[in-house]
Amino acid sequence: MNRYVIIRSDTKSISSPMNKKEAISKVKEYDKQGISSYIVSKNEGNRRTKYHFVILSDE
Repeated sequence: MNRYVIIRSDTKSISSPMNKKEAISKVKEYDKQGISSYIVSKNEGNRRTKYHFVILSDE
């Protein structure tokens, strides 16, 4: 099963891995709150954590 993470631009944080449906729901929720965010694969999220982001265990 593919896993995805959400990257938030306001806090420069990466969520815990989740399925696609959960990720889409969470991004829509953030959008309603005026928070910019986007979905990337778990592997891409892992690459990005090495440089500029904070990992969030649960949201």
